[in-house]
Amino acid sequence: LEFDLATNLMGQPLVRQQVMKGVREFLENPNPVKPLVMSFHGSTGTGKTYVSSMLIRYLFQSGLQSPYVHHFSPIVHFPHAEQIEQYKESLKRWIQGNLTNCGRSAFLFDEMDKMHPGLIDVIIPFLGPSWVVYGTNYRKAIFIFISNAGGEQINNVTLALWRAHKDREEISLQDLEPAISKAVFENPQSGFWKSGIINEHLIDFVVPFLPLKHHHVKQCVVSELVQQGLEVRPGVVQEVADSIPYFPEEEKLFSSTGCKTVASRISFFF
Repeated sequence: LEFDLATNLMGQPLVRQQVMKGVREFLENPNPVKPLVMSFHGSTGTGKTYVSSMLIRYLFQSGLQSPYVHHFSPIVHFPHAEQIEQYKESLKRWIQGNLTNCGRSAFLFDEMDKMHPGLIDVIIPFLGPSWVVYGTNYRKAIFIFISNAGGEQINNVTLALWRAHKDREEISLQDLEPAISKAVFENPQSGFWKSGIINEHLIDFVVPFLPLKHHHVKQCVVSELVQQGLEVRPGVVQEVADSIPYFPEEEKLFSSTGCKTVASRISFFF
């Protein structure tokens, strides 16, 4: 996993550091006092889903297809605000039942920025440092929250630090945490708004994904060409990277879509 993150995850030093620290400490402990809870934040295309699926692939033999990996999307699983009480009951039963089957289960919550406020708090009893909940031993479970919320703030801080001549490798979690906190946890539209998960400090690792620069996008293009078994032609790499919009308007420093549209853009050249 560490090698894969270093080789294939472009421009995310903080992600590599935080994810490896969290996973290593958690898996090396035969008796963790609570599940591992991580929250991924950043703009679209910066690697949040990519890293979570990579992590699951190394932890579970069948990866995302494993019966012990459970993936929730608010649009798919919790679409109607008026049914929130029903969703709460279903979600609590689902997690309880699956942890009874396998204590080493993983739960991924996608698009937390679109989750109905209040819904996620039903899983609080499964996240804390208790020994048994509802007759289930759950301390070896893994919970990952994925959110675009905080992406704009992360981008702004990264841009300000770049203008202050601070290299992205020098950016620390402390530089970004206040901005993420304000955007994610104090936003009435966010699934974490006024959440006990935040108030009780149940998230072990807040993982910020930085905006990607032009050379990172080029690395993504090369990686995608190799994965598709296509010839890596420098001209094509340059053209694909140049075709993506960048911000801010004057410097054109960071990709507006990260690496998300790279695969579809490559198809124009082959």
